[in-house]
Amino acid sequence: MKTENELYDVAIVGYGPVGATLAGLLGQEGLKVLVLDREADIYPLPRAIHFDGEVMRIFQSLGLKDKVLEISRPGIHGMHFVNAEGETLLVRAGSNESGPNGCANNYYFHQPQLEVLLREKAASHENVTLRLSTELIGIQEQSDCVELTAQNHNTHASSHYRVKYVVGCDGARSFVRNTMNSPMENLGLRQQWLVFDVLLKQNVELPPYTIQHCDPARPMTYCNVVDNRRRWEIMVMPDDNLEELVKPENIWKMLERWINPEQADLERAVIYTFNSLIAQGWRKGRLMLAGDAAHQTPPFLGQGLCAGIRDAANLYWKLTSIIKGNASDTLLDTYESERSAHVHEVIGLAVYLGSIIQTTDPDKAAERDRKLREDGCREFFMPVSQLGEGLWDSQRKAGGQLFFQPRNREGIALDDLVGNRFAIVHTDKAGFNKLEDALAERANIVPVELDNQEVGNWLAEKEAEFVVLRPDRYVLGTGKNKAQLQALLSLVP
Repeated sequence: MKTENELYDVAIVGYGPVGATLAGLLGQEGLKVLVLDREADIYPLPRAIHFDGEVMRIFQSLGLKDKVLEISRPGIHGMHFVNAEGETLLVRAGSNESGPNGCANNYYFHQPQLEVLLREKAASHENVTLRLSTELIGIQEQSDCVELTAQNHNTHASSHYRVKYVVGCDGARSFVRNTMNSPMENLGLRQQWLVFDVLLKQNVELPPYTIQHCDPARPMTYCNVVDNRRRWEIMVMPDDNLEELVKPENIWKMLERWINPEQADLERAVIYTFNSLIAQGWRKGRLMLAGDAAHQTPPFLGQGLCAGIRDAANLYWKLTSIIKGNASDTLLDTYESERSAHVHEVIGLAVYLGSIIQTTDPDKAAERDRKLREDGCREFFMPVSQLGEGLWDSQRKAGGQLFFQPRNREGIALDDLVGNRFAIVHTDKAGFNKLEDALAERANIVPVELDNQEVGNWLAEKEAEFVVLRPDRYVLGTGKNKAQLQALLSLVP
């Protein structure tokens, strides 16, 4: 067995989009990062296809926004819930306009292309060490570190590593989670679906928006992904023979009203079990979970990947603060409490939408249609991201909410002005001068003047003169005098 004497700050187990995002965020903070992944390369077939504006903002913090825009498209037309008669019952609104995060609210993409960008960013940092084709097979927590044992799939040789903290981004069958003995809570949805991806060979008249076909005879989902990529998700019914269902000739028969084999090539057909699960215990000592290892979200909102990327954004700055000696590791106790609350809300909404789509009883479907029809084809939007209890001032308005991304007079976006630091945003330089001495020797906090009507209106609504933001752009708290500012600064690691 090969033993490394080097002590890493963080080991990331799993190099999918969540692990690669976390590696990039920690890498640019200068931490010594070890990445272990059992696979030799990126999985080449499509999986996740949607992320939202908050996630694009996290990619922006990695310096990847322009590159990600090149391989994605905004969700201009939204998502339509349509019954068996073709009547639109419900719409998740889409837009090409810049939303509160300084970009479109939703994007569609091809996961392997995104993973290339995320891995390139992580690998660009000399302090990030990659060990691919290497599977974690042992975890032993010591008083001052964690000892990991991993095996290379090519040489079958074992290696031994020492790390301060471990983050399991290793998916639904997480080895790290099993080691932590963190049980999974079922939030009410478990259903098999067939996922069918195609590449168009010619122009086909298909809707530009996502459709949830709420047909009790056979619920389906259609997605216009990106470029010539299209996806159908087909609910598995009780009498289906799975071996027969996945045969191309049977799939094409189910899709014949929209498309045929002369018009597109089948790229992938696989049966998934859509789950609604959340781990109880995202942290145990020096071990933590993120992404699918911590939660599994039904795809009806396109939030599975988003939830994992949010985990990475919440976790990286806390680990950085601890490892650089600015905070106690009790700061990690806020990770699950903050993120789990939001994940519960997102999964709950996805389960509700799943109950609309997956209704297979004709009488119940008719009653569903009647109730939604009475609501008048209502639009719905994702709720504003709100942290659960943690490191933010619950006594002040907007505490724990994601702050929007305005621009200064020169057109520079807030996140580009601030970087990955705490920030104090205000609109009145003269007034703020009276408070600036409270910032003495706080180099990790940057004051930002934004003489911006939108910011001014936001502060006025919150009865505040300034807002303190965390590195993940969530509101630490608001205030209007030096005492309130000093109270907020006392929370900053």
